Amino acid sequence: MSLPVAIDAMGGDNAPEAIVAGACLAADKGIAVALAGPPAVIEPLLGGRTDIAIISASEVIAMDDDPGKSVRTKKDASMVRAAEAVRDGNACAFVGAGNTGATMASALLRIGRIKGYHRPAIATGLPILGGDRPNILLDAGANAECTADMLGQFARMGAIYARARFGVETPKVGLLSIGEEAGKGSPLVKEAYQVLDQPEWQQAVSARFVGNVEGRDLFDPSVDVIVTDGFTGNVALKTAEGVSKMIIDGLFGAFDASDEAREGAKLLTPALLPMYNDMNPDAIGGAMLLGLKGVCVISHGASSPKAILSAIELAKEVADRDMVGSLTAAANL
Repeated sequence: MSLPVAIDAMGGDNAPEAIVAGACLAADKGIAVALAGPPAVIEPLLGGRTDIAIISASEVIAMDDDPGKSVRTKKDASMVRAAEAVRDGNACAFVGAGNTGATMASALLRIGRIKGYHRPAIATGLPILGGDRPNILLDAGANAECTADMLGQFARMGAIYARARFGVETPKVGLLSIGEEAGKGSPLVKEAYQVLDQPEWQQAVSARFVGNVEGRDLFDPSVDVIVTDGFTGNVALKTAEGVSKMIIDGLFGAFDASDEAREGAKLLTPALLPMYNDMNPDAIGGAMLLGLKGVCVISHGASSPKAILSAIELAKEVADRDMVGSLTAAANL
């Protein structure tokens, strides 16, 4: 029997109801799952189901709790117990939609970092309209300050993730900058360019460095992996999310502006549905925390049951493909 995906049942804006519902959807699809949290809270939400395990935890780390302090003091917190299940070999992956900093801290302190990587990085998907897979952006917020060597490690991580998750044979890796030319960008970007331009790491992980890319390339299929520091990456990600929401809200508002618009919407909606599905964060499920000794998926705090299902499927898939083994093998290139 395969190991379950351990899920923090108490983390997130819609916890525990949405988390438990998402776990039930995963179990319905044959994925083994285990929910971490107080049994007295979780059991009534399972409706008598016996195919979902419970990892008993008496404490909860709230969304506004201090991440590091909470993980150190709340040793029986649900997200801490879920991370420990991976560490102890009782789960194949950890999924959390709660306090992002605390989820990261739980994973780092309990699962541990792969020796050779300076810091873990958050890798998130950016949709490509009409494409069969998203681009990967990292770091999306784990490290506000980075060195050029760290960006080089992120490039290796991202390339391995692109292959494990999406089957990209030779991932194209770009460095986010303010111009395509090699001499453009901050001192960090210029130094990182020299690191990424070396052929050794590209050959070792079967990737290809395509040079600098700009913000307009975030959603372009000409690149598979986009590397940047966590501060820039998080700003880029949140900007993209805001623009997507503005476009969707604007379209729905226009469609409901008049009787004529509502009639037109009936014709346009089927053609626009693929774009909506591409931009829907529920389909992506969450971001991957790369560089750890186990699989960790960080879901959005407002995750719906469908988003939790997507996160569980993502975690299970990369665990089955031994992405951590590939990352470990490439750690000291």
